[in-house]
Amino acid sequence: MKFFKLFGEYILLMKGMFTKPENFKMYWKELMHQCVEIGIGALGIVSIISVFMGAVSAVQTAYQLTSPLVPKTTISQVVRDTVILEFAPTLVCIVLAGVMGSKIAGELGNMRVSEQIDALEIMGINTKSYLVMPKILAALITIPLLVIISMALGIWGGRFASGMSNIVSLETFDKGLLMGFTPFYISFALAKAYTFAFIISSVPAFYGYHVKGGALEIGRASTTAVVASCILILFADYILAAILL
Repeated sequence: MKFFKLFGEYILLMKGMFTKPENFKMYWKELMHQCVEIGIGALGIVSIISVFMGAVSAVQTAYQLTSPLVPKTTISQVVRDTVILEFAPTLVCIVLAGVMGSKIAGELGNMRVSEQIDALEIMGINTKSYLVMPKILAALITIPLLVIISMALGIWGGRFASGMSNIVSLETFDKGLLMGFTPFYISFALAKAYTFAFIISSVPAFYGYHVKGGALEIGRASTTAVVASCILILFADYILAAILL
């Protein structure tokens, strides 16, 4: 029963966001602020993870492909497809769920506990629309862009590691990147990115918005939001793979 109660409250929160803005300029300013917080704020960790993710993928693929019958171009093909299909959208979004999810839940939870949300509602502001909607829109705008950057950096990391470790020449690696490429993989990865972006922003916002208690409850809500987001991301990853592939 608790699940249905939480799910119903989540649906009501999502429904309550779709209202006419009281002040469009104020909403636009909040949206830009959230784009900077979510996009620029996570760019550093996404870049570091992506480069090493591609490098490790190249080294491990080369270690496993020991047969002389397998062409060297297979290494770059495996790195490319692995990074695009799984590593860039799924792994990066799980990291963002921990980084940005806890931040969103903690921010809204602190506003709820300190009665800032109540004060905004007394002033006639729809807090669901003003506080939650910009976060979701910002995530839908910036996280797919971060995933695209992660794809490029992941492939570059694999190329760099291959050249530095003498696994395969750069010319052979580049040749393999162009062989057997399926453009649909990009569309599939972006579909996952948009789905995960909605989960990363909406689930922590729900837990933070409905916090009751004090600082201890804020911490618990942040932890629960991150765990729930990661589980939903993995579940959605399986569903999308089963449907689209």
